[in-house]
Amino acid sequence: MPRDKPKWEPSAEQMALWPRVSGNALNGVGEPAKRRPTPVYWHAPDATPHGPLQKWFYARTTATGPEIAEARRQRQEAIDTPLSGIAPTRLEQTPEAWRDEVKSLARAAGADAVGITRMKAEWVFEGLEVPTQPWLIVLAVAHDYEAMSTAPATASLVEVTRQYARGTRVAKAVANALRAKGFDAVPFGGPMAGSFTLIPAAIEAGLGELGKHGSLIHRTLGSNFRLASVLTDVPFTSTTASLADVPDAFGADAFCATCRLCMDACPPQAIGPTKVLVRGEVRWSVDFDKCLPYFNENLGCALCLPVCPFSRPGIGPALAEKLSRRSR
Repeated sequence: MPRDKPKWEPSAEQMALWPRVSGNALNGVGEPAKRRPTPVYWHAPDATPHGPLQKWFYARTTATGPEIAEARRQRQEAIDTPLSGIAPTRLEQTPEAWRDEVKSLARAAGADAVGITRMKAEWVFEGLEVPTQPWLIVLAVAHDYEAMSTAPATASLVEVTRQYARGTRVAKAVANALRAKGFDAVPFGGPMAGSFTLIPAAIEAGLGELGKHGSLIHRTLGSNFRLASVLTDVPFTSTTASLADVPDAFGADAFCATCRLCMDACPPQAIGPTKVLVRGEVRWSVDFDKCLPYFNENLGCALCLPVCPFSRPGIGPALAEKLSRRSR
């Protein structure tokens, strides 16, 4: 953080609710062995140590005015929209045709990016069942940059809520289209956590690299987007090879090692300069115990997303292309 900025401190009211267990410890920071993630936040609040903080956050956001109330109404409407039944007869076509059709369906439904990957048990939270569907369609929906640039103002919270609603609508549209063709398809759009963590899946599906700020960096969307997904048993494997997407490493990881913009913009100093060991993997990780209090006090944050150079319209895509050329 720049020297002229005072250190941010959380309120006593919030910290009175803070559990004895560290969120970093629950996330596996410093652990040398690989394991499945532990539910920490955005799960059922009565089932996690930080649940009282989650309730405190939501109780405070109810007084933010009509815009957020309307955005939440639309999000809940999207969540409550029922799924169609699964048709009794499956449409037969090649895996290549399925890949192309699914991506076309996703973009027609409003996705700004889409990738396909195999579902992995290692992404599923401890204590939750591993999905039976073998494939995961990962969807990205972009934020409005100007709205997010106001973070942590209410306008950015409204925008995040709108995009969670859009992600849910896109995921349900894709799922319903696949169910109409005879395949199982289960959508998910947030903000509550599902049974698995989406960022590792999105990386495998080719939607970007993990950034220093703990969020994805996509080569054209930057960090300015939300994720949604669809679990399915559509056959994306041919007799010769899997048609899953592959990770897209275009140079963001190396760029983050020397960039400080998100670090300097973070009031609670939750973003560190180096990678850390997390559940057997050395990677970028945000300090949960510093980040969450600021997020809760300000009814949301996302300061680090618009300040990321890759998120800036007209700059991010050109930067990604420049880095990608260097790595060839």
